Amino acid sequence: MTILEAKNILSTGVGRRKSATAFVQIIPGNGEITVNQQPGVNYFHYNSQAVSICRTALEIFESEKSYNITVVVSGGGLNGQIQAIRLALSKAVSKLDTTKRIKLRSLGLLSRDTRVKERKKYGLKKARKAPQFSKR
Repeated sequence: MTILEAKNILSTGVGRRKSATAFVQIIPGNGEITVNQQPGVNYFHYNSQAVSICRTALEIFESEKSYNITVVVSGGGLNGQIQAIRLALSKAVSKLDTTKRIKLRSLGLLSRDTRVKERKKYGLKKARKAPQFSKR
């Protein structure tokens, strides 16, 4: 018996955004979301919109009350983590039921946003900002 079967995990997914990485597990339950072993509302500082964004994939199919979500997220800021969780949950839902993949793909929930911070170059103040030019 594998670890996944022991925990009764239905599906898993990994999502990334900027430098944030989220690992999501879908378990049968009553709609609770747990982020880094804390209730989702506490982790997101009582921001209900953040929790709603994370659950987007389940809300589309009106199944947010039939699954519990366990998330392990690290790196990045809060907004990057929220978007990483949304991508990971979308991937997990598409693994759970492949017929839902088409709807999730059309809404853009299975696409990773590849934009990351550009590195600073030498001789410049930031990635592209140059020091003020002086003729004399």
